[in-house]
Amino acid sequence: VQLQAYGGGLVQAGGSLRLSCVASGRTFSSYTMGWFRQAPGKEREFVGAISRTGTRRYDADSVKGRFTISRDNAKNTVYLQMNSLKPEDTAVYICAVDQQGDWTKIAFDYWGQGTLVTVSS
Repeated sequence: VQLQAYGGGLVQAGGSLRLSCVASGRTFSSYTMGWFRQAPGKEREFVGAISRTGTRRYDADSVKGRFTISRDNAKNTVYLQMNSLKPEDTAVYICAVDQQGDWTKIAFDYWGQGTLVTVSS
């Protein structure tokens, strides 16, 4: 599986960005998809996940109410809509795949390269 994330950039605090991640392969609709982020000097942090059909979502407390994950299986794409951005959201955002697709035991096994989001104060 190959993942390509894009849509990052520089935005002012309070602004919005939408990230996209395109996955290769014909079985995208069977994957649980997720987003992680890694800020400079910090460990990778889980941001959220979305089930195969998009009916179930889980967001980390740090982004709940501000970030929304969605997907379009016809386009092999998962999105991360980020609103009310804060300087502490600055990080490389990385999409991930769980090929098993079992929402009850999520285990991501592929990660993309990521896209940088910088939030200025």
